Amino acid sequence: MAEVTLSGVTVRYGTTTALDALDLHVPDGAFMVLLGPTGAGKTTTLRAVSGLTRPDAGEVRIGGQEVTGLTPAQRNVAMVFQQYSLYPHLTVRENLEFPLKSPLLRTPRDAMAQKVTRVAETLQIAHKLDNKATALSGGEMQRVSIGRALVRDPVAYLMDEPLSSLDAKLRADLRIELKSIQADSGATILYVTHDQIEAMTMATHVGVLDEGRLVQTGTPREIYEDPVSIYAASRLGLPRINILPADLFGTAPPGARSIGLRPEQIRQGEGQDARVTRVERLGDQTRLHLNFRDHDIVTVTDPHTALRRGDVVAIAPHRPFFFAADGARIRA
Repeated sequence: MAEVTLSGVTVRYGTTTALDALDLHVPDGAFMVLLGPTGAGKTTTLRAVSGLTRPDAGEVRIGGQEVTGLTPAQRNVAMVFQQYSLYPHLTVRENLEFPLKSPLLRTPRDAMAQKVTRVAETLQIAHKLDNKATALSGGEMQRVSIGRALVRDPVAYLMDEPLSSLDAKLRADLRIELKSIQADSGATILYVTHDQIEAMTMATHVGVLDEGRLVQTGTPREIYEDPVSIYAASRLGLPRINILPADLFGTAPPGARSIGLRPEQIRQGEGQDARVTRVERLGDQTRLHLNFRDHDIVTVTDPHTALRRGDVVAIAPHRPFFFAADGARIRA
């Protein structure tokens, strides 16, 4: 496997700048997840690394080698697209074998069969190997698409929301499988998702993108516990961080415009009274929707709480985040 580095990469589509002098380093063996809303530049970053999009400026390095001018085939990376693209006239087995038949790989027949069988078992599609791609469900097609990348031994995997079309149980299973595969193989993975759970449970590193620029990088825990801005803080955490007027609970640091409160930063049973507007029972946790001085707040409480709509509960901030008018974090 190899590290991936983007230095000053700029990509423009007409008058739109998709990536703006992006600097990104994916360490060798890292599972890097890119987070950001639609239009932040996540997929464009993958395309720039894969060679499907050539930057207008900057350079891309894979394993220390400058690859900006190389074709996708010459870069030896495997990409999984958000929308699966299979050969409909081929069976699942033939689709999985297809990348291994490349003249660049020259995979022996026995090794090809072993890889296909192993990957099919991992993705729970071994019983579908002799089915035509057109006979599969959408979720099964996406598993085959992921499998076509996993059968190879590329220097890096590029994945564009590969689990988004799967049902909840299979998505949870494949999160575990992909992370296990990455940990066992030492694979370098650059992964795009909107799913915060995927980022928190799979990533070793997270990159937060905003309008083609890298806002913050770090481990999921670092970004969750030490965000540099409201934007970065909002990328991770369920329920989402509460952003409220800075002085809502009392005094605030100079220059503070907003206070940010994650569920664990809201103490219950002390402080000022808030009214319960909704109790959302989710089994392992209960989300508590509150109204405090005409502001809505969402936190979590005991799964077996007796609180009901209309009840009053005292709350107080505990080690909150404060942000300036431009959204940047104000540190004590």
